[in-house]
Amino acid sequence: MIIVMQNSATTAEIESVLIHVQRMGLEFSILKNIDKTVILTQPNFDSNVDLFKSLPNVEYVVTLNEDYKLVYKNVNALETVIDLGDVKIGGKELTVIAGPCAVESEEQLKRVAFSLKRNGVKILRAGAFKFRTNPYTFQGLGKRALEMLEQLKYETGLKIITELLDYNDLKHFEGIVDIIQIGARNMHNVNLLRAVGEISQPVLLKRNFSATLREFLFSAEYILIGGNKNVILCERGIRTFSDYTRNTLDLSIIPAIKQRSHLPILVDPSHATGKRDYVLPMSLAAIAAGADGLMLEVHHHPELAYSDSDQAIRLEQFEELMKKSKKIAEAVGKTLTF
Repeated sequence: MIIVMQNSATTAEIESVLIHVQRMGLEFSILKNIDKTVILTQPNFDSNVDLFKSLPNVEYVVTLNEDYKLVYKNVNALETVIDLGDVKIGGKELTVIAGPCAVESEEQLKRVAFSLKRNGVKILRAGAFKFRTNPYTFQGLGKRALEMLEQLKYETGLKIITELLDYNDLKHFEGIVDIIQIGARNMHNVNLLRAVGEISQPVLLKRNFSATLREFLFSAEYILIGGNKNVILCERGIRTFSDYTRNTLDLSIIPAIKQRSHLPILVDPSHATGKRDYVLPMSLAAIAAGADGLMLEVHHHPELAYSDSDQAIRLEQFEELMKKSKKIAEAVGKTLTF
């Protein structure tokens, strides 16, 4: 059950609601928006909904048929916006995250990063620890990559997003990584989801390539239950019978999530298509479909990239994409922030 209080609700009125909740023996949590107080209780089919509706300054009461609660649209009257200072994810802003699949060397990292920064990018993606299908391929530079990212952050002021594979590595991310990425393979890793739920750092959760919408939202629910409200969803393609792209980009999940959840959703057309020539048109389509942003793989020399060389776009392609993205963003009422 979700109890949403009026903007004008006093502390005493909120406490009155909580007293009734406690008398029923229900566990509860309290969420606060800019001007709303939301009380979320555990499921209880015997609850007297009319009682809560009659209490002073209760705006409305919702009982959910869905099993997920915290990701549900009605929990927050406002859309969740992830505030990173000079850049925000969600709301009316369209955010572009870009960078190489993996940190390969200082020269490669700086060349791509400084070029992206000149083009307005504020969040750099770059893998330190790589989760690869083939065990004989490049697995990332690990802690050495994090050291390079830390130095780069100091020199450029860029925000950093990179993937966390093992909770034991989280201590190495502190002070360096601004957004923790949970990759598609770990979307079902409940222990890892619970671990990042215990921190307040923003988490970008990628959809598993075989996950349904319901399963995707359940994974986000695990993080929110732990107390971390700073969750960003990311569609990166699902596995189908099609073989002309790496995966199939499910653009229909964007409006579906917008109907059900208050969480922002980004789209990763690089992993979805697996081919750089398709990244630009699918990026524009994602913006038109209502995505809150893009996550792109960019490399100064894709043919020499240690991983995902076929899907990384060139620096000049990124510049072209940004010009076109700005026009599409304006058409759907968003402001391009990158």
